[in-house]
Amino acid sequence: MNLGKLGVWYFQDAMTSMEAADAAQRIEKLGFGTLWIPETVGKSPVATAAWLLSQTSDLNIATGIMNIYHREPGVTMAAQKSLAEQSGNRFLLGIGVSHKPLVEGVRGLQYRPPVATMRSYLEKMQGSPYTGRMPSEDTPTVIAALGPKMLALAAEQASGAHPYFTSPEHTRMARDVMGAGPLLCVEQKVICEEDPEKARAVARPVAKIYHMLPNYRNNWLRMGLTDSDIDDLSDRFIDTTFAWGTIEQIRNRIQEHHDAGADHVCVQPIHPEMGMAVLDWDCLEALSPN
Repeated sequence: MNLGKLGVWYFQDAMTSMEAADAAQRIEKLGFGTLWIPETVGKSPVATAAWLLSQTSDLNIATGIMNIYHREPGVTMAAQKSLAEQSGNRFLLGIGVSHKPLVEGVRGLQYRPPVATMRSYLEKMQGSPYTGRMPSEDTPTVIAALGPKMLALAAEQASGAHPYFTSPEHTRMARDVMGAGPLLCVEQKVICEEDPEKARAVARPVAKIYHMLPNYRNNWLRMGLTDSDIDDLSDRFIDTTFAWGTIEQIRNRIQEHHDAGADHVCVQPIHPEMGMAVLDWDCLEALSPN
């Protein structure tokens, strides 16, 4: 499937289904190749993907990510093949192990060693029976991967990786680990705000949602950030993980990911006034591939 070089990553939970469909159609018209939808404790990513695929004609829909603890491997595989067949191969499955505080603290499930658990899940997906009408093309799977072991697994046993909340330097490391061939689809938070103080002030409440989650923290430390950077959400932390400034500066950051080996970059636009509450359409229009 052709994901396009640039996509959009955005939460759908606050939108009505009609609002989400309108947004997907507008993103499609702007020329973005893929819309990425997450899973937390809101809307079903399977139902949302089916709805958005039915409301668009060319836009790919990808899950970034579906939590493997929420469904049995064969059920995930059946959803993947069903959505791909329904949409003419416009569905990309992204799955991940999430984080222990979310799996155990929110869902009350048992969190297990991430790499071994993902390896077993992928094997069970591949070994599950499926008697439905098959899609006309192979169905790709990318996994949420940050560290070298999970990135290696993404290259060995999946179609590639979907790193989240990283940097172009991390993208270069990921490509080095995975080698040429596997998909590398990276998320990049963007703020179309030129004033440094204001841009960082907008970024910090967003970063605060994530900064205590262990898998992200461990990866930021591997990236060379310090515990103090992460705890304080320092300027260095913000500037490493967010792209802000002029449209040209944001485009340059996106290009840095591509130069480092990314096949696809999905931008998560943070509104300079409303934060994550609404899509920043001015920013998306300025970044439009069309």
